[in-house]
Amino acid sequence: MWHERHQAKLASRPRKRAVGAGAKHRLMFVDRLLATLVHLRHAVTHDVLACWFRVDRSTITRAIGEVRPLLAERGCTISPGVQLRTLVQVVDHLGTSGTTGIIDGTEIRVRRPAAGRKDRDKFISGKNKQNAVKTMVVTDGDGRVLFCSPAQYGSCADITHARQSGLVKLLADGPAVEILADAGYQGLGAQTGGRVVTPPHRKFKKNAPDWYEEMHGAED
Repeated sequence: MWHERHQAKLASRPRKRAVGAGAKHRLMFVDRLLATLVHLRHAVTHDVLACWFRVDRSTITRAIGEVRPLLAERGCTISPGVQLRTLVQVVDHLGTSGTTGIIDGTEIRVRRPAAGRKDRDKFISGKNKQNAVKTMVVTDGDGRVLFCSPAQYGSCADITHARQSGLVKLLADGPAVEILADAGYQGLGAQTGGRVVTPPHRKFKKNAPDWYEEMHGAED
């Protein structure tokens, strides 16, 4: 697909030189795809990727600009015409489409803040013991990203981040949806009427509350 598009672009305008003349790509397509995926998944800067692949930064920038539209065309995006910019729109979309959502927190490592900064220690992640910022990401069942929240301190717990973002109130007062989450969000099920589904809590093996029995009893 990329090769066909590239050749069509070369042949679409008047040329002074034959197609294929000039400098060759220094990155094979597989390498361009890998660089794009690493950039999207880990938020690695173009400069760092250029060092890894031993090319100029502009080469990485061009590669990512070429590959990202291909990923979108292959389904690595939300449905055409759907623009989700807020959590309200995400919850409405999940309720209207009947799609199951997935929520998780992801950390991005950052440099240690300068000495003397009052909130310096808040960047330290309790999970990875490193300086980081954290975002809350909501995807659908196919892994398509629907929402990415503003960054919080790395020390902020996943469940606290969800509460501060207003997600709990939106789910409790909004349409009936199902959002899957890991153990870091245990407790949101009770606060959202069972709309957030988390792994069974070990302390509920005996004397489980009514809402927990209703939710997990239906699954059995």
